[in-house]
Amino acid sequence: MSKTKLTKKQRALAILLELKKLYPDATCSLNYESVVQLLVATILSAQCTDERVNKVTPALFKKYPDAPALAGVNREELENLIRSTGFYRNKAKNIQGACHKIVTEFNNQVPQTMKQLLQLPGVARKTANVVLAHGFGIIEGVTVDTHVKRLSKRLGLTKNTEPVKIEQDLMKLLPQPDWENYSIRIIYHGRAVCKARKPNCEECQLSHLCPAIL
Repeated sequence: MSKTKLTKKQRALAILLELKKLYPDATCSLNYESVVQLLVATILSAQCTDERVNKVTPALFKKYPDAPALAGVNREELENLIRSTGFYRNKAKNIQGACHKIVTEFNNQVPQTMKQLLQLPGVARKTANVVLAHGFGIIEGVTVDTHVKRLSKRLGLTKNTEPVKIEQDLMKLLPQPDWENYSIRIIYHGRAVCKARKPNCEECQLSHLCPAIL
């Protein structure tokens, strides 16, 4: 079936299948040893590459490995440790605020529901989806980062620009067990092939499914 005859849902499923073939071992790129470390690393990843975050977190987690330690760290020291991730003052404030709430309201445990995670400072649906999927194996939604946003629009799966609306569009097109599968693999594809400044359409193995290059 040619791509012009595919419905949007059929195209989404075909894209998902191709992504699984292309990146069978794809997983979260952030390094962590606990769910709270995953949460902190994900907060740090906002407007920052996972590669940069992974250079910062070893020293951070060696000194402050858990929620109580991170909640009690000197703010200026925390800022200095995470400075290279950008927006470090706001990130430090959110990390401490989230960890304080985990300690005082959630018995030192990162909450396992979307509703409770969204109560933590610095946590929106993107971060919550990552934590739920990779920390607890709970698929609650689709993680929408810059790659997912850009490629999903380019592939004709959404016309929206707001992450929450993009997520809703993708959730309607993809089976729930594969929501995070799609996100992780489309991120890999965005990094490797469909780059923002210069997408490599000639080498793209999704080109036969991409309305942008019809």
